Amino acid sequence: MKTKARDLLILLTGLILGISLAVERTVLAKQEEGAVVPLPLTELRAFSQVYSEIKKKYVEEVKGEELLNNAIKGMVSSLDPHSAYLLPEAHDELQVSTKGEFGGLGIEVGMEDGFVKVISPIDDTPAQRAGMQAGDLIIRIDGTAVQGMSLGDAVKKMRGKVGTKIVLTVVRKGEDQALSVKIIRDVIRIRSVKSRMLEDGFGYVRISQFQMHTGENLEANIDSLIDENEGEQLKGMVLDLRNNPGGVLSAAVNVSDAFLTEGLVVYTDGRIDDSSQKFEADGEDILKGAPLVVLVNNGSASASEIVSGALQDHKRAVIMGTQTFGKGSVQTIMPMRDGAALKLTTARYFTPSGRSIQAEGITPDIELGDLKLEKRDKEESNHRVSERDLSGHLSNGDAEDKSKSSDGATDKPESGEEKAVEDEPEVDAESAAKEAKKKLAEDDFVLYEALNMLKGLHLVQSAR
Repeated sequence: MKTKARDLLILLTGLILGISLAVERTVLAKQEEGAVVPLPLTELRAFSQVYSEIKKKYVEEVKGEELLNNAIKGMVSSLDPHSAYLLPEAHDELQVSTKGEFGGLGIEVGMEDGFVKVISPIDDTPAQRAGMQAGDLIIRIDGTAVQGMSLGDAVKKMRGKVGTKIVLTVVRKGEDQALSVKIIRDVIRIRSVKSRMLEDGFGYVRISQFQMHTGENLEANIDSLIDENEGEQLKGMVLDLRNNPGGVLSAAVNVSDAFLTEGLVVYTDGRIDDSSQKFEADGEDILKGAPLVVLVNNGSASASEIVSGALQDHKRAVIMGTQTFGKGSVQTIMPMRDGAALKLTTARYFTPSGRSIQAEGITPDIELGDLKLEKRDKEESNHRVSERDLSGHLSNGDAEDKSKSSDGATDKPESGEEKAVEDEPEVDAESAAKEAKKKLAEDDFVLYEALNMLKGLHLVQSAR
């Protein structure tokens, strides 16, 4: 029996070695043709062994398809936060999101230390209205711990029937305790470009996400602003990219091209030839050289950084705000079998001057944090101590009552006509403008400062 067992072992060993050599020869031959790369046979045997043990001994029966899909997901997701293996449902959602309509909460997310990190809440969505902020870490979804989930599983759990409630437990910088945020799911329809006039001649355009038609929508919005400005070219414009998580690369190139007349917009560099590309500007400047200020913050990522980096390198715009997110990697979508897809990081973005955006971001020309202008409390101002509050203070030296004239008459108007004017004051255009300016400063101080910067740039440009 021992001899038979020994002979059987020798036979199996020879068979395995023979198969291994045959496979290696086949793999190497195909590699020379550029089809595949060598497979690590030892690790594949280990994988096969683990797969077999799970199938036979795990406490519950698991489908082989599920095991293999999870193995692929784990392999891809371990590469970086943006690579992923997308099953058909997730692949469909990705395609829909680039067109501007999808179901969910309205947040762009990634993974950090096992938790879901909010890159940016999207404008006019349930997440933004509920107060979600860039940088929030989601640690629980409806009471279920996020740690241990893949990003795809977490996103799937956050999605659901429109009108249903979800509770996110969030850790936020500056808060001592975790926050509980309640959000009602809704269909997310993103209007990627919005615009309005700030003051006569000065326009404002907000891009919330880069979609396939964002470039066209930008030009249409600027044309509308020019029409609103009585057909006159704008004196200057603010381009708001704050909390813009990015999107389609071609849209970022089109937006940059709208303000540049020539030169490199962005280039990518990777290991394979297809991942190394250059994108050039070849159109006219839609603003005809008028000053441009671009607003960014730590929620500005990917395509937003491409635009701000290109305009900064070409000295076409002043970048104002805080350091951007730093997502400078290119993801390529590769269709797989049965509707699945591989989203794989294949290159890095570089600005025209050769700066890598990855893990660095764009440093603004003018650093300006997310400040808020608030009215001073009247009671607080009443507590201020001045000279007149000191005991025994010297008098002003003017004994005359300034409210009276030299003949004792007061300055109070006596004419009925004058009084009627006082009773019915007219609000002139200048007063209305001052009030609008004050409101802008209170609502969005960063935008208020950007407008002041535009005015200064316009004056300098006009003086040349």
